[in-house]
Amino acid sequence: MDEATQRLLAARRRPDRRALLRQRWDQLFFLHWRVDPAAVARILPPGLTPDLFEGETHLGIVGFRMLGVRPEGLPALPWLSHFNELNVRVYVRDASGEPGVWFLSLDCDRGPAVRIARTFFGLPYEHARLTHRPFGERWTMDCQREGFAHAARYAWKALTPPAPAEPGTRLFHLAERYNFFSVRGGRLLRGQVHHAPYELSLAQLTTWSEQPVEWDGFPLAGRAPDYAHCSAGVDVEAFSLVPGHA
Repeated sequence: MDEATQRLLAARRRPDRRALLRQRWDQLFFLHWRVDPAAVARILPPGLTPDLFEGETHLGIVGFRMLGVRPEGLPALPWLSHFNELNVRVYVRDASGEPGVWFLSLDCDRGPAVRIARTFFGLPYEHARLTHRPFGERWTMDCQREGFAHAARYAWKALTPPAPAEPGTRLFHLAERYNFFSVRGGRLLRGQVHHAPYELSLAQLTTWSEQPVEWDGFPLAGRAPDYAHCSAGVDVEAFSLVPGHA
């Protein structure tokens, strides 16, 4: 087993400390494009470098429902604890080789969640109007970021039975990400989540959009996603930030 796979497997071990938040990520879609490594490197803060798979760099759009978001030990609240999210992300390593995610943006339709995530986690959350709902045998998501005229729209359904990604594969490299990095007060920080491995299916897309990538100012791929997957979801523990290695 190569070193990159070993590091990804190590990152999914549960931290030996009390969780900060609990939540469920529900009915996710994962769209990925191969992109220019130099374009990814230009947007990263000091201390992070693109995490390549077989020499290739990827950008992802991931959409889902967040359910039951609450501090550890407290109950979920009817309105505040349930909302939708769509994020744009690339895959990175810090100076120690720790693998994770760097977010270009995270669109969310719950104002308090946006403010909390910006303030306490240093994450680039954006206010948006989102819908996430079933439509026959498909799921759909619409996202319209505040300040932009047009919505990004997605519709997908599972094509294959769900199964965990096999270690060492491209899908494992893209999906098995339990760290994220952010910068707050000029310091590189690392956040960690813990959940069971995703049960993933190949997804059939009938509607998709690159608009969130355009909103973020990243060069567009100009083509359909190279890879599309979906998952029914996972229960998640989120932990406090620790210093990253820059």
